[in-house]
Formats: sequence, C-alpha cells, structure tokens
Amino acid sequence: MIRPLVSLIFVAFAATAAVTEPVCRAAPIADDTTESWSYTDCGRPTDPIQLESIAVSPDPPKAGEDLTVTVRALVTEAVEEGAYAEVIVKLGRVKLLTTTFDICEEARYDVSCPMRKGPHIVVHTVALPNDIPRAKFTVDINAYTVDDDDLMCLKLEADFMKKPFF
Repeated sequence: MIRPLVSLIFVAFAATAAVTEPVCRAAPIADDTTESWSYTDCGRPTDPIQLESIAVSPDPPKAGEDLTVTVRALVTEAVEEGAYAEVIVKLGRVKLLTTTFDICEEARYDVSCPMRKGPHIVVHTVALPNDIPRAKFTVDINAYTVDDDDLMCLKLEADFMKKPFF
C-alpha cells in the first residue's frame, strides 16, 4: 500500500541529483499543483540541491498504470557518499512510515557518487498498483549531506480520493 507511494517519492528525490544529460536552469519553482497532486520545494536557496521541477505523466496519475516522473534540478555542490534522506509518509496527521535511507545506496541505478555539480534531468517510470487506497497522503523528505548539513527539502501531497486517480 505505502511502498509504491514511497517509491514514487524516492524517485522524485533521487532524481534531483542524478548524473544525466544537462539541462538549462529554469526559474526556481516554489510550488506546482494539479487538482490531485502537488509539491513544494521547502529547501533554502543555499541548499546544494535546488529543485527546478517535477512532472508526472499521466497527470493525474492513474492507479494500475505506469507513472513517468521527470525531475529537473541543479546540484550546486558535489554530493558525497553518506548523504542520506529522512522520509515521513502521513495519512492526514497519522504517520504511516518514517524511514531513513542512504541516497547513493538506494539510488545506485540512477546516481553515481560523488554526484557532480551542475544541472540534471532524470526520467523514471514506476508501476502504480491497482489497489491504492482512496486517501490523501503527505510525504516529507529532508535530505542531508554526510556532515549533516541540509541538502534539500521536498513536500509532496497526493490526493487519491479524487476521481482522476481511478
């Protein structure tokens, strides 16, 4: 139930620092919203990973179908082995999952560490299950360097109660 949502969020996070084809830096985006999902870059302008955009296709996501996530970001400082993320998945105010993972280890197929400075774009597809519960989820992601300095912050919301998901 929660695993696919966490996978989606992990992809969004891991992709922000992946080594892929360079892109031009777009104007910073603080929020992006559709009727059924949204994200907020809650990081600071000095964070080493600056999120530029997250796009999903299809939009809105549909249960039982593949979801392609495209993330654009600017990495301003090399990210070393040992960087980690803390992820909290909530249903309303209830915490369903709290986990910490090593960014380089979990993203080894999309990221090589140290992650180089510069603009990045990653496109990743995940399969969404048919049995996503009709609920509104919030996912908070806080990432840190190996020295425990802020790396990035991202808040995602997905409202699976709305009709377009089903």
